[in-house]
Amino acid sequence: MDDEAIRDMFDCVQPITIRRMFGGKGIYRDGVIFALEVGGEILLKADRLTADAFRDAGARQWVYAGKASRGPVAMPYWSIPDAVVDDPGEFKKWARLAYEAGLRARPAPKVRPLRRSS
Repeated sequence: MDDEAIRDMFDCVQPITIRRMFGGKGIYRDGVIFALEVGGEILLKADRLTADAFRDAGARQWVYAGKASRGPVAMPYWSIPDAVVDDPGEFKKWARLAYEAGLRARPAPKVRPLRRSS
């Protein structure tokens, strides 16, 4: 999928940036990765709070082969539920869920201890 098609698809959550990665593309908003394009398919990020909703809607979790010693590796990205693909209003809700999962996945900022003066 080319970048213009991805931008059109995510028009409801602009501005986005697209970066090449994993043999595909990472889709970001405000520096937060919330979707991937892999093999022409768009995958949305989910986490412990949203994965059940994706599963219940019939989405498939992205699993890649991994190294022979580890076996298959399940990633926190899910296919877009079929019922959502052609409904811009519904897609916006799912894209928002993915963005919120991306926000929760960000590491907490490092806090420096205060220095005491002597």
